[in-house]
Amino acid sequence: MAVSSAQTNGQSRRAHEPHVSSPAQLIGIFAALLALTGVTVAAAEFPFGDLDVYVALAIAGVKAFLVAAYFMHLKYDHPLNAVLLVFSIVLVVLFLGVTLSDTTQLAPEVQAAAEASAASP
Repeated sequence: MAVSSAQTNGQSRRAHEPHVSSPAQLIGIFAALLALTGVTVAAAEFPFGDLDVYVALAIAGVKAFLVAAYFMHLKYDHPLNAVLLVFSIVLVVLFLGVTLSDTTQLAPEVQAAAEASAASP
């Protein structure tokens, strides 16, 4: 059965109707972002050992999700876009975490090289 252009246009109009968030919801998300920024600052002061990078990236991932889902209105878009958003954020956090985990392995060598270059004239 062929879909007429009127049906297609009607479906696409319903799918892309504007969404207006309530001020209370936006203020709540803003407060959550501020709280997570406070958690980030507190986490920077607390020694997690080898998990420092992963804790910081997890907090940043949650904040990125909140911004994209609510301020960019992806929560109200097609569900596939939400799945792609979560998948993308998880991949970025994983890639950055694996890349930055090298800093713990190379830190002694970098520190030794820095001290050697500072000691030589």
